[in-house]
Amino acid sequence: MAATTTLPTLKPDDFKTDQEVRWCPGCGDYSILAQMKKALAALGTPREKIAFVSGIGCSSRFPYYMNTYGFHTIHGRAPTFATGLRLANPELQVWVVTGDGDGLSIGGNHLVHALRRNIDIKVLLFNNEIYGLTKGQYSPASRPGTPSKTSPGGSFETPVRPLSVALAAEATFVARTIDLDVQHMVGVLQRAAAHKGSAFVEIYQNCKIFNDGVFEYATDKSVKADNVLYLEHGKPMVFGKDRSKGIRLNGLKPEVVTVGRDCQVDDLLTHDEAADEPTLAYLLSRFAHDTAKDAVDPYPEPVGVYRAVRRPTYEELLDARIDAAVARKGRGKVEELFAAEDVWTVQ
Repeated sequence: MAATTTLPTLKPDDFKTDQEVRWCPGCGDYSILAQMKKALAALGTPREKIAFVSGIGCSSRFPYYMNTYGFHTIHGRAPTFATGLRLANPELQVWVVTGDGDGLSIGGNHLVHALRRNIDIKVLLFNNEIYGLTKGQYSPASRPGTPSKTSPGGSFETPVRPLSVALAAEATFVARTIDLDVQHMVGVLQRAAAHKGSAFVEIYQNCKIFNDGVFEYATDKSVKADNVLYLEHGKPMVFGKDRSKGIRLNGLKPEVVTVGRDCQVDDLLTHDEAADEPTLAYLLSRFAHDTAKDAVDPYPEPVGVYRAVRRPTYEELLDARIDAAVARKGRGKVEELFAAEDVWTVQ
């Protein structure tokens, strides 16, 4: 009779390290760290089978604070290191921790290609819409009008929409959550961990020092219900304090309607995270809150899982290619490669 293996029961504190957590008081990163520990403890994956890879920025201190394998790499290149790590050791669950500055500026190219290849890594993008570690410059995700040390009159650039980028890159899992929405975040992180393929999670994270309150519309309980749409697979898109508002598709244009007055619940757009075609998910990623004073927002901002589809991963395709080559030609030898036909001698 084969012996059964029982995984050790993990607690969030098992992921705690001996390092002092050094973020500013009130930083949203503390909440993300706590929820990650809860999510991984509940999943029961052994710590030696988990690795965190980060680039440069406040968020990139994350590997020091997780009692797993970790790599603090260079600016924007975390997805590249994570790709190599995942291919070298397929037994590892590999997480990338990056920020809107690190991941969307110098790291934008690396991020896009890791996602389009469908490498089985989990990318967490902490989005505080500002450069924090380098002391408050506007970032690729900063909203128009954002005052900063490099835009004292307010940024006038068009911001990058992280979820739109991830969907355009064909990431097979795309989601958004918020630092203060702790139960929601735990659920999203667990789903990202379970996904087979490239997973991208944007986390709205408040920077207490340089961009405080930019997400208050989505965290303040007095207004949150009217500004946030929780996506649920197979369910109509309903929101509002009394659940009386919804999203209806009028041709190619979404519109906010009042249920019972403008239409019935059955007329609302139904969320389908499993749709292979990401067009509707992309449309939702375009919903953005305007933080300008007296602005009237036509749409709520969706949080939750936008897309979750299964496609062959890069690792699976690569293994199949290698197996096919071995079956056709047999296992090669390094010595034979060195002495192949395209070797020449320089005299």
